[in-house]
Amino acid sequence: MCSRFVFLIPLLIFIASTKAQAQTDTLSLNFQDAEKQFLANNLELLAQKYNIEASKALISQAKLWDNPTLSTDQNIYDGTSKKFFYHNQNMALGQVFIQLSQVFTTAGKRGKQVQVAKDNAQVQEAAFNDLMRNLRYNLQLDFGQLANLINQGKVYDMEINSATNLVSGIQKSYDAGNTSMKDLIRLKALLFGLQNDRIENSKQINDLQIELKTLLGAKETTYVNPIISDQQQRQSIGLDIPALIEQAKVNRADYLGNKYQLNSATHDLAYQKALATPDITVGVAYDKNSTYAPNYYGLQIGLPLPFFNRNQGNIKSAEFTLKSQENTVKENELRLKNEVVSAVRQYQLTQELFSTQQTTFNEQYDKLFGNMLKSFKERQIGLIEFVDFFDTYKDTKLKILQQGYNLQKAIADLNFATGTTIIKP
Repeated sequence: MCSRFVFLIPLLIFIASTKAQAQTDTLSLNFQDAEKQFLANNLELLAQKYNIEASKALISQAKLWDNPTLSTDQNIYDGTSKKFFYHNQNMALGQVFIQLSQVFTTAGKRGKQVQVAKDNAQVQEAAFNDLMRNLRYNLQLDFGQLANLINQGKVYDMEINSATNLVSGIQKSYDAGNTSMKDLIRLKALLFGLQNDRIENSKQINDLQIELKTLLGAKETTYVNPIISDQQQRQSIGLDIPALIEQAKVNRADYLGNKYQLNSATHDLAYQKALATPDITVGVAYDKNSTYAPNYYGLQIGLPLPFFNRNQGNIKSAEFTLKSQENTVKENELRLKNEVVSAVRQYQLTQELFSTQQTTFNEQYDKLFGNMLKSFKERQIGLIEFVDFFDTYKDTKLKILQQGYNLQKAIADLNFATGTTIIKP
């Protein structure tokens, strides 16, 4: 009795998970529809967009002039007369001083600062596009893997259904004394193993459902049902590696982001050199009752003398940053080329596995499974031979499905390496 209870646990868990799934809202969509929903609802992308707007605001800030400075000096106490706010017989106040000054930047500093701000805005846009590229890649992998696991679940369901019927029939035969305990236990163990594999499959589906719903911004009660066409499994396209590398250089946001950072480092070096040139301060002043003239008007011009600080440290730092970024761009370009070549070769190897012959083999294998099941029920083949075929059939069907996912992944890798859609998923 205890052994039967343990045997039923996986089945009860599976039934409960199936009922829970049925209570959710099913969202059936192909990858193109999933991609549209992802672009519209993904919160991580929406958050990154604000970083772009923040960097663009700094461009406007860099264009602004420095504010003028207004200074004033008014006597409030006369030490001679010991009076506050002293004034003479004509009610005129004592000494008054007013100054208005404006800093004028030299060496094109403002223009160079604006250019650096524009470069930084480009870097933020590239970061957004690279985030979108990575999230789209994850979306495509999760989408294909979920479809693969759901199809694997159908294989398990079919085998569990067949094995359950067999166990029921063998149980009756055993009760009638026509079947040995060994054969009954062997079939029950087979069914138990299938149920455990099906539960593990359901757990993986549940994990992917969480990831996909987060990427799509879908409701927590939604059950995503991916629809994948097998059209790409039959297509064989020529791939020109040099042309794909050039496409990657134009479309890959990580590569472009490094180039934008190189531009920023170049412009920052020019800006740091410009900072070594002193800015000029021009002002006008009015002074009452403080100089040889009762009403004094003066013109002021000032600039710091670059004897000690000529911005040497910042210039040297900018030079090293520029050299570092130059090597980063070269390394990124080399990695880009290798990734494109690897992705092309991986796709070609994976695509070779798919042909019309495989479809025919799949259909023939399903037919053979039905014949073997019928032969076992009619006692034309023994238990060991049937169980061996049963396991082989399951493993082969799962491998065929895995090959389909491998092709989906190869397509995703190719699109990811080039930064654009070479093959539609």
